[in-house]
Amino acid sequence: MKIKHQFTSVEYPQAIGQAEAANKVILAGLKKMLQDTKGAWAEELSQVLRASRTTPYSTNMETPFRLVYGVEAIIPVEVNEQIPPERFYDDVENIQAYKEELDLLPEVREQVQIREAALKQRMSTRYNKKVIRRSFTTTDLVLIKNDIRVTDSGEEKLAANWKRLFKITEVLGKGYYKVSDLNGTELSRSWHACNMKRYYR
Repeated sequence: MKIKHQFTSVEYPQAIGQAEAANKVILAGLKKMLQDTKGAWAEELSQVLRASRTTPYSTNMETPFRLVYGVEAIIPVEVNEQIPPERFYDDVENIQAYKEELDLLPEVREQVQIREAALKQRMSTRYNKKVIRRSFTTTDLVLIKNDIRVTDSGEEKLAANWKRLFKITEVLGKGYYKVSDLNGTELSRSWHACNMKRYYR
């Protein structure tokens, strides 16, 4: 069939994490709305999305809707049903207020960016306090953390937490090391210190 497979790595892997976090919020909202009627998720999706977009995030205290459009969302209850939307938005006062909100939008986005950067810095500092720094020399014997994806068939999640004994052959810097087994066969990839622990004889 002349099919050619081309494998590539993700260009911006952080975006996958952000999408997964957003999907988690949407799924949690759907679970609350649907209860036992899980098959009717398509009918409830628009309401869950509206709730997600108009709820302020705890990290930046702003709604996604305001960060995109510059104004707070108007829910259907707030709009008088007798006034057509075209006339409501043609009102001179509303247009002037909207323009003022749009002028402030870059400043609001900048403040949100500063708040998020400060929050990330605090989280990083708190995490780094708990991290145990490890360093090895070429004379050390180490055990390597067992990756579930590379276990022998049939072991899966019941596999041992640490692989057999290895020897440090080269210190690459920034916490990375080349290792070989006790017979001298070097592993093809380098390993970070967080995935290894020293073996005490």
